[in-house]
Amino acid sequence: MRKLALKREVKEKLLSDMRDKFSHAAAIILMDYANLKVSASDNIRRKLRAVGAELRVAKNTVMKMAASGTPAEVLIKHFIGPKILVIVHDDPVAASKVLLESIKDLESLKIVCGMLGGKYMDAAGVEALSKMPSREVMLAKLLSVLVAVPTGFVNVLAGVPRKLLYALKAIEEKKAQ
Repeated sequence: MRKLALKREVKEKLLSDMRDKFSHAAAIILMDYANLKVSASDNIRRKLRAVGAELRVAKNTVMKMAASGTPAEVLIKHFIGPKILVIVHDDPVAASKVLLESIKDLESLKIVCGMLGGKYMDAAGVEALSKMPSREVMLAKLLSVLVAVPTGFVNVLAGVPRKLLYALKAIEEKKAQ
């Protein structure tokens, strides 16, 4: 009798953890896998961990229960058959790039769909996400745009005194002749 209660507690903790991860995930990518070797799986896990994501394999019933009431609810109908779940905590673009690189090497993986900010994405959407520039590149572009406006404004403001100085210099040279 004691073992059953403990087993149920473990299941409830797993469900609670999955629901928490689904609630706080920046993105979730769902993949089919068949005949995926453990060494390949470990390699992908290592790469994903480096970019702030994790690879999970769980029972579909647990994933369906955990996804209900969270932004991942849009994926429930796809929890059929053997699936790998990639939960992205930080940068969805970097995680999708890692996955697409892995798919090129391993034909046993196939992206089914994904979720970004509570919105459903099909496999093509995940692939398009991987082709976007990384977060750092996007921030650098934004910063260059933000810096360009004040720089241009300062150049315009400095242009008036500069032209006045050029005119005064020309008058001085004319009088010197």
